[in-house]
Amino acid sequence: MINMNLQKKVSEIKGIGPRKSVALHKINIELIEDFLFFYPRDYEDRREMRTILSLRDGITALVKGKLILKVKGRGRLPRKQTLKLFVQDETGAMEVVFFHAGFLEKTLLQNEEYIFYGKVTVNRGKIQMLHPDISKYEPDQEQAILPIYPLTGGISQGEMRKWQRGAMAYLPELEEYLPGNTLERNRLCSIHYAIENIHYPSDRKRLMEAKYRLIFEELLFLQTGLLAIRNKMTAMEKGVRFSSMVPMEEFTTSLPYALTGAQNRVLTEINGDMESGKVMNRLVQGDVGSGKTIIAAAAMYKAVKSGFQAAMMAPTELLARQHFESLKSEFLKYEIKVGFLSGSIPIKEKKDILEQIETGQLDIIIGTHAVIQPGVKFSNLGLVITDEQHRFGVNQRSILSQKGRNPDVLVMTATPIPRTLAVILYGDLDISIIDEMPPGRQQIITRAVKGESRETSYEFVRREVTKGRQAYVVAPLIEDSENLDAKSALGLYDELKDRFSDFSVAFLHGAMKPADKDRIMQRFNEGQIQILISTVVIEVGINVPNATIMLIENAERFGLAQLHQLRGRVGRGKEQSYCILISEGGSELAEERAKIMKSTNDGFLIAEKDLDLRGPGEFFGMRQHGVPELKLADLVRHIKILNTVREEAERILSEDPALAGKEYVKLKEKIDRMFKNAESLNI
Repeated sequence: MINMNLQKKVSEIKGIGPRKSVALHKINIELIEDFLFFYPRDYEDRREMRTILSLRDGITALVKGKLILKVKGRGRLPRKQTLKLFVQDETGAMEVVFFHAGFLEKTLLQNEEYIFYGKVTVNRGKIQMLHPDISKYEPDQEQAILPIYPLTGGISQGEMRKWQRGAMAYLPELEEYLPGNTLERNRLCSIHYAIENIHYPSDRKRLMEAKYRLIFEELLFLQTGLLAIRNKMTAMEKGVRFSSMVPMEEFTTSLPYALTGAQNRVLTEINGDMESGKVMNRLVQGDVGSGKTIIAAAAMYKAVKSGFQAAMMAPTELLARQHFESLKSEFLKYEIKVGFLSGSIPIKEKKDILEQIETGQLDIIIGTHAVIQPGVKFSNLGLVITDEQHRFGVNQRSILSQKGRNPDVLVMTATPIPRTLAVILYGDLDISIIDEMPPGRQQIITRAVKGESRETSYEFVRREVTKGRQAYVVAPLIEDSENLDAKSALGLYDELKDRFSDFSVAFLHGAMKPADKDRIMQRFNEGQIQILISTVVIEVGINVPNATIMLIENAERFGLAQLHQLRGRVGRGKEQSYCILISEGGSELAEERAKIMKSTNDGFLIAEKDLDLRGPGEFFGMRQHGVPELKLADLVRHIKILNTVREEAERILSEDPALAGKEYVKLKEKIDRMFKNAESLNI
């Protein structure tokens, strides 16, 4: 049972009115309980007061001193003025400087004592603090480890700390939700101890104990939830049993090329699942161009020839339509009927398609998220495929699979993820990896240049296009932005259509109407367009063998995984292909990324490096994966805890698969809330 006091609005806490409530809403704090689980991002150790003479360059320190002199600097407006304070204690003196803080001048009084907390610089014996926190000294002032919270406009750290203190009064009403055995086995502190010490630890040991407990539970909710989904799928009494009399070789041996060893291995794994009678729930992970689509086609062939329908869902209309066009022609000779469904299809045409799906006239339906809408009813859905899985959530997969009677589920992604993390991230899926490229695939030559070499890069583009090749030019933005110093696709289009006026230049971006995108893509595919200026909308889906150049502007604004995805758009034909990374920023991170991109075309190695450089939160974009975001846990740094957590999750589910027992009720509530939708788990 949920405690009602913890579910009260934040306005119950003194000092939080309508305006502050709106600001708190922006950081997802609406209820008193939300305060308790809104964790600090850092801490300031204000337990030890330092003397001025003991200060050293580079340290962050707490100092008490008397304000001896105030000196105002120049500024057109009072609030823009520089303010210098000369402060001394019994050991020495220091200078405190505030830029654009003229308003402080009237609030600070000479000969009064103040507390300063900030970073110290010492230059030629001169001790200085820039923009420290400042407060009037009170003899009974608390010296403690203070939390630093991630905030939004309109809220100060002081206010947040005060409100958190107010919320702490409700902490005794928070019930423990981890089972007693789990706490004991893993030596975890109680939830009351953890919450109190994550916000206001009295020492480092208590903070570490609190953090460990909260990291452990986050990973436990995630792992137990994903394993529960997987167990539910595999424990179903009856999945689809596809015919062993329909070998996939009937389809694959008719292809004009031989499959790689990796493709054949993955097909064997899929075939075993499909003939087993258990529900398949498998992830096929392969680098750009490794041949995942033909794997999906072979599985669909087996499904249809066994008397079932198959559905394939892609994240964009561009990619869905490309799959539709290629598979429709591929299946024509087998008399397999393929249909297309998206939100942009006219109502009358959509009505006809929905009728053909429901009556079984269409064997395969390919589309966008429109495929999972309530009005779509299948006659006999046996196989569900989602492409570019990282753009779909667990819930969307679940909804699509509910369109049939426990259909097999095949998930595909071209985003390479290190296997150890894939096992965790896709805890509800079996994993197959295509780790071999088809023969004849060119190694793409990658060059990284600074902005001043742009002219040379564009001359190289001209030489290639003159030979009859085609080029992509990608920018991070659609339009110019006042806030970001970066090239826009629209600005590049205006510039390059004049520079390359003797060639056909076109512009493509994600906000265009699907019909316009399709028209441009078709013209590019047919060679009518030589240079395509685009945003990252072309990251997935386009397959143009004649395109040999990928030029990426402001490459420093892209992650390694995304750069690799974009590079994979070229190198699909027989001619040598190139990727040119133009960077404006000279940061160490940007240079490290460029070095990695130049050194390898291996997507899995790049994924490992991307994780090292950026961490999993930014690399994965958890919400895109359909996996809840983690507040404290880090899938890389906490890999040892993860292994322990997985064992605990497996133990819990082996004891009580439905989490129906009294000791697991609270745990199940937490898991359901974490996944935002209890129905998606349906444990």
